[in-house]
Amino acid sequence: FAFMQLFGFSINLLTLFALVLAIGIVVDDAIVVVEAVHTKMTEEHLPPREATFAAMREISSAIIAITLVMSAVFIPTAFLSGPVGIFYRQFSLTLACAIVISGLNALTLTPALCALLLKHSHHEQKKGVLGKFFRKFNRTYVATVAILAAFCVGMWGVNSILPTGFIPTEDQGMVYINVTTPVGATVERTEEVLDEIQQATKGMKNVESVSTLAGYSLLTESAGASFGMGMINLKPWKERDQSVDDFIAVLNEKTKNIQDAQIQFFAPPTVPGFGNASGFELRLLNRTTGESLTETADVTNRFLEKLAKTPGIGSAFTTFDASYPQYMIHVDQGMAAKKGVTIDEAMNTLQVFMGSFYATNFIRFGQMYRVMVQAAPNYRAKPEDLLRLHVKNASGEMVPFATFVRLERVYGPEQITRYNMYTSAMVNGDAAPGYSSGDAIATVERVAREELPRGYGIEWSGVTREEILSGNQAIYIFIICLVFVYLLLAAQYESFLLPLPVILSLPVGIFGSFLFLKITGLQNNIYAQVALVMLIGLLGKNAILIVEFAELKRREGLSILEAAVVGAAARFRPILMTSFAFIAGLIPLCIASGAGALGNRSIGTAAAGGMFVGTVFGIFVIPGLYVIFAKLAQSFSRPERAESGIHTPAE
Repeated sequence: FAFMQLFGFSINLLTLFALVLAIGIVVDDAIVVVEAVHTKMTEEHLPPREATFAAMREISSAIIAITLVMSAVFIPTAFLSGPVGIFYRQFSLTLACAIVISGLNALTLTPALCALLLKHSHHEQKKGVLGKFFRKFNRTYVATVAILAAFCVGMWGVNSILPTGFIPTEDQGMVYINVTTPVGATVERTEEVLDEIQQATKGMKNVESVSTLAGYSLLTESAGASFGMGMINLKPWKERDQSVDDFIAVLNEKTKNIQDAQIQFFAPPTVPGFGNASGFELRLLNRTTGESLTETADVTNRFLEKLAKTPGIGSAFTTFDASYPQYMIHVDQGMAAKKGVTIDEAMNTLQVFMGSFYATNFIRFGQMYRVMVQAAPNYRAKPEDLLRLHVKNASGEMVPFATFVRLERVYGPEQITRYNMYTSAMVNGDAAPGYSSGDAIATVERVAREELPRGYGIEWSGVTREEILSGNQAIYIFIICLVFVYLLLAAQYESFLLPLPVILSLPVGIFGSFLFLKITGLQNNIYAQVALVMLIGLLGKNAILIVEFAELKRREGLSILEAAVVGAAARFRPILMTSFAFIAGLIPLCIASGAGALGNRSIGTAAAGGMFVGTVFGIFVIPGLYVIFAKLAQSFSRPERAESGIHTPAE
């Protein structure tokens, strides 16, 4: 909390994720210390104080390595930019600070508490089945490569069928309504449709309140008589028996008889500022010259019809409609110049007369009033009234608009939007049930390639654009974190090969993450990717415990194979204790409900699944990897030792 305050972080879903995960992580170092001291007391019958000193001489370097590795995993992600950077930064720095404090605690306070509180025990450690396994280890470690290859293939296979996403659409207890009545409809007609929707919600027990507003579009953020919007507040999660998706499905059924308007119900976006609706968002661009707005509308409608028939797309709609009745003002620039009127002045005057202009304020009777300049209603009741208005020319004379302006009745959209300088139509939609946002994006891009005529294309916008831009960013983050971990371990072990057993133990855990996500029906989204980055440190910790102890025993004179067996056996219990303590801390996240449930489940399931599979199989894979790479390191260094006349006890 002190470091969160220092960094300016608030208590939000991201930092709460880190704090919940920290419960399982920060006890790891203390568990390793307590277990090591207890082992010294049990096996060597040392008093608590002497056992603490002996244990700390063995494991201090391992604890330092674990702390540095887990910090190195999280700290590089703090320098990312964009929405992904915001997600990773608050989560990673909060967790990294907790890990560093935990490491300092394990090197100072925990040993002191062990010396004071632990009781001496003379019980012999039972080897049992585990002891028999490790006695046979020297005949079976060669299978490590095959096991590792199997997990790599499995990781690739599960990932290829795992749905992808960016930020899951959370149940925020609210549903947005967007209404579009036929072109030329009045505000009163739009209000009637909104009233019918409000009546349809009255019998629904999960509704707390409904607010509606005619004359405004929630999607395009523009005013218009044929537009309407609404917000349905649902009751608290504990008081309702439906999710937002189920509620929307029921609401669609109850309002399907309203034929006088296009009605869309959707959840608000998870991240404010990236569009006004959940699901995907794109712009259909008209890159041609000379094409009319009507042609753009026709292409958009044909594109939507094709999307509606395509599996994977639940809904797709647009607010772009080029059939609104309008008047086009044609200005005779030559005549205007002859009369001494500039086009800019004429249009500004017309804006004041027809649309009003805020001039100033004045105070009267202790109250401030605004002064709005506008033509009287009887001078702007009909389109033809425009021609009877006057504008002052450069000489101060009043010139009728009819002198240089004529009106033409046309049809077009109420609002012309441009994207990347091209005329565009905004399209919103979402994936069909059972499909992810990644599936929807791939489907839309395929349909656009096949169906859009020459000169037309699509550009993603809103949160969908961020999802696509960050598509490969997770891979780069993962690689950067691996490089940091590798360099730290290379410095720790003074070898470029010994860190590889730690790095290569990760595919086992990643396979477990992907497998559990697939089984539970979740997506490989940004929360799951955060968990994967976290697994680099968590699974690396298990490998470090084995490799560090094995290296210690090898320096004491054991062969590489004997050191691997002893290291795996000696660190078996602390690995299980720390790993399952962490998994237990994730269970509330895995079964979360209510606000932020999908994010909780994604990060909890990915971390717990990866930790479980990575621990269960890692205790067999890591010793074998250590033997392979330690022997490679020994073979590479043997010529140097031969030249210098130095021989190790193992030789």
